[in-house]
Amino acid sequence: MANLVEDIRQLREETSCGVIDCKKALEEAKGDFKTAKDLLRKRGLEMAAKKSDRVAKEGRVEAYIHTGNKIGVILEVTCETDFSARSEDFIQFTKNVAMHIAAVAPKYLKKEDVPADVLDKESDKDAFLKSNCLLLQAYVREPSKTISDLLNELIAKIGENTQISRFSRFKIGE
Repeated sequence: MANLVEDIRQLREETSCGVIDCKKALEEAKGDFKTAKDLLRKRGLEMAAKKSDRVAKEGRVEAYIHTGNKIGVILEVTCETDFSARSEDFIQFTKNVAMHIAAVAPKYLKKEDVPADVLDKESDKDAFLKSNCLLLQAYVREPSKTISDLLNELIAKIGENTQISRFSRFKIGE
């Protein structure tokens, strides 16, 4: 019993899911921690898909200026309520994504934003999309996850439709 409680606590810390959800996932996975974590991630993706048609009119504009004042980022992330936009999870997400944009310099938000003529010039289209589209990029602090994965995790945590609406990256001399 003590082991189950410890596993639930650890799963909750790693996924930010509710205690009951963590307990159900562990029971469904027959105590296998990794499988339970994957189940919670899949449920988060399903939840994100269900919420994607809701209107996201609130949100946050995040500004990030890199040390040395040579690179700056302005990022707009929208959600359904101002309550969620003021939550610590939402604020941390916007800060992390803004720093990621400063570090990796994506050119487009999603693959649909890439002009066809630009994509046609590329020999390896998939690699081009993964390196130039923000939502497809591997997160700089945790390369096993994409920015899209982080967004879906946030949606699962706060329970609202959340979108990265737009961003702009500035660099001295560019």
